Amino acid sequence: MKILTILGARPQFIKAGTVSREIAKHNDIDEVIVHTGQHYDTNMSDIFFEEMQIPKPNYFLGIGGKTHGAMTGQMMEKIEEVALREKPDWVLVYGDTNSTLAGALVASKLHIKLAHIEAGLRSFNMKMPEEINRILTDIVSNILFCPTKTAVDNLKNEGFDNFLTESGKSHKNCKVVQSGDVMYDGALFYKSLAKKPPYKINDDFILCTIHRAENTDNENRLKSIFEALNEIGEEREIVLPLHPRTKKIVQALDINTQNLTIIEPVGYLEMVWLIDNSALVMTDSGGLQKEAYFFQKPCITLRDETEWVELVEHGFNILVGADREKIINTYKNYSSLFTVYSSLNLYGNGDASKIIIEKLR
Repeated sequence: MKILTILGARPQFIKAGTVSREIAKHNDIDEVIVHTGQHYDTNMSDIFFEEMQIPKPNYFLGIGGKTHGAMTGQMMEKIEEVALREKPDWVLVYGDTNSTLAGALVASKLHIKLAHIEAGLRSFNMKMPEEINRILTDIVSNILFCPTKTAVDNLKNEGFDNFLTESGKSHKNCKVVQSGDVMYDGALFYKSLAKKPPYKINDDFILCTIHRAENTDNENRLKSIFEALNEIGEEREIVLPLHPRTKKIVQALDINTQNLTIIEPVGYLEMVWLIDNSALVMTDSGGLQKEAYFFQKPCITLRDETEWVELVEHGFNILVGADREKIINTYKNYSSLFTVYSSLNLYGNGDASKIIIEKLR
């Protein structure tokens, strides 16, 4: 069996690494990895792949830094060339990037079986490009690997178990599988490899990340968030790895950051250390919300909605948007507001990769 894996962003490589390590246990599976280049940075070097124990891509397409339409179209053209050359049995895509959608469309048009990992996630915000990508990818997939029961329920509510014609024959061979979350597999694997960043960081610090366009591209939201962070930073250290794009916007708006510990973006193993050693996480990231849960840390999410609704429902995560007062009040009372961590297995048992490969085989 040959699997063509499409990846475009660093988090996807980390997730895919857990599956690739499982694939390596089976001599009857050949994996061909395609890196579209959607989110290429200096961290995506040979050292990154060696350090993360991830197979190096077989193909690098170098497509990034373009509009959504140009990027997706050019990716489809190049991925199609690779698919026709490699003739895979499966195309495997992760998450909700433009690379995910491009790979999904190519597979469906070439009639190659398509598997979507992290299927069924919904923020119910159609202004997010990610929401469009994940919905369209789910529609054309043959097997949908859902990280949670919520994701399975989303698909059922959208009729994914009702793909039948009037004659009773299925016009879409689609299977929905609750596999658990490959990110949980990764968190368990990488925890022992975590590295402390080369900065002086006090104990009992808060880890914060801000990068989503809904915050960085809205001056009022961004200023409100930083006002809250600065006030909190007067009494507790806030460590903020700041992406160059966000940093440029903060500087252009002359936003005060004097009470924050601003550091350069860190590698994944350093981020694992920061999560594991923090007292609290504040973020607008999707992945970091889950990782906070994996490492038993309360999370304050600087967004108005989240795909990981089960974390909110069970009290491990609180949505505060960009509301200055709500952010501050939630921080001041977080020890009483959050649920004490318990093993609910919201994201499986750490064997999602094994389940995925068993189903594909």
